Amino acid sequence: MTVKPVILCVDDEPLNLSLLEAILVPRGYEVVKAVNGRQALELAAGRPVDLILLDVMMPLVNGFEFCRTLKADKQQVNIPVIMITALDSKEDRIRSIEAGAEDFISKPFDQDEVLARISMLLKMKNLNDRLASAYAHITRMTAFGEDLIHTFDPIQFDFMSKVDSIVSQIIHTENDSAGKPETVFVRLMTGTGSHEWYRYTFNGSGLRRSRAERDFPGDFPAGVTSFSFNSAAGSGPEHQGISRSLAAFNFPVRNCVGHRSDSLSVFALNYGRDVGEYEAAVLDSLVMQTLFLRSLSHQVQETEKGFAYTIQALARAAEANDEETGNHVIRVAEYSGIVAERLGMPEEFVREIRLKAQLHDVGKIHTAPNLLRKPGGLSVDEVEEIRKHTLFGARIIGEHPRLRMARNIALSHHEKWDGSGYPYGLKGDQIPIEGRILAVADQYDALRNRRAYKPSFDHDTTCRIITVGDGRTLPVHFDPVILGVFREIAGRFEEVYEELRN
Repeated sequence: MTVKPVILCVDDEPLNLSLLEAILVPRGYEVVKAVNGRQALELAAGRPVDLILLDVMMPLVNGFEFCRTLKADKQQVNIPVIMITALDSKEDRIRSIEAGAEDFISKPFDQDEVLARISMLLKMKNLNDRLASAYAHITRMTAFGEDLIHTFDPIQFDFMSKVDSIVSQIIHTENDSAGKPETVFVRLMTGTGSHEWYRYTFNGSGLRRSRAERDFPGDFPAGVTSFSFNSAAGSGPEHQGISRSLAAFNFPVRNCVGHRSDSLSVFALNYGRDVGEYEAAVLDSLVMQTLFLRSLSHQVQETEKGFAYTIQALARAAEANDEETGNHVIRVAEYSGIVAERLGMPEEFVREIRLKAQLHDVGKIHTAPNLLRKPGGLSVDEVEEIRKHTLFGARIIGEHPRLRMARNIALSHHEKWDGSGYPYGLKGDQIPIEGRILAVADQYDALRNRRAYKPSFDHDTTCRIITVGDGRTLPVHFDPVILGVFREIAGRFEEVYEELRN
């Protein structure tokens, strides 16, 4: 449906308004009339206007004042104004230009001249509107692309959500139905090498994605390209290929902006205006950025998996001297993650402590196995030797920034809130938060396990020892906040212990 251009006619003579209406309406224009400048300003502010035919000599607000007020409004500055007036002096023309009018016609006017000038100025407005829309679109899409990179998290990267974001940016408009496509189709390669199609539409409730249960390997053109076409020029291979591919959806293609590749193809279809190369270039840039980030994310995740495997292998090596503990390091790491979550720590912290906590006893690699497995009591020197595993652990882990938390944990997980721990006798907040978390997690699991020098305790007994004390272990050894969290979620510890018992 073609939208009629709206022309606001302003004149204090009703006869002149009727004449303009008789000329314009048969030519397909919608006419809005005002009898003075004040009324005209109210009308222009209340509805879209494409062009204004303006008398100069009017009561309340004359044409010059009206024009200056209109052009001072950023929302209305691009509305072309033609002054039609009996004034014809050089000074009046200069005042019209200074007020912001685009054209000046003297009365009595020639009908054909008025229509020709209206047509010319409407074309200019259309070009200006498209330029402004293009600029706003490019600015928004560029900002989106920058945000895509700045917020990139390779570990949490979700490719489908990024595709949704691209489509949302393409369809997004602010009261500009002509500036957006009617729908967007996306074609994705799956892990099995086949393709899936999705259709996106936008309504008052937001973006909607639906799955299309078919593929078009025979009709779909090969290669990588970005393109745009309008219905008048849509006879090339892209138009033909896209039209054939979407024919099964009974979806006619009037115009299109697209990026086509085997991994990801995006087709924005049926804009309410002509489209061009700039839309295709912006879309191509966003798609290529997203594909690059997916590839980078995959590489980083593979590296992270290797990093995690190395930490786990080192933790397993440390357990070799302490066979009776079984899955001790894995359980302690899981307890620590649970506590960190309950404390409201950031997701990155929770992920990190779940991994790095496995190295809390890595220093036991340097501890003689006969000491770790010795039944009965230990001498003062033997106790001191075992306590060195905290220092050995920090030395093994080293100073690399990626392992800073692991080093803190190895060094501080036997420090106590009241300052009675080791190796440095740190007290209260001097102990890193990760060490304070590990203190509770490690103590719970140590009490649950049978060791050469002690029996295993059940869950209830263990909780009582930690929260009430038994002389050897006391509540003052633990951060009160973390101890409170333990009281709330002790049942989760029992579940983890039973699940990872062997």
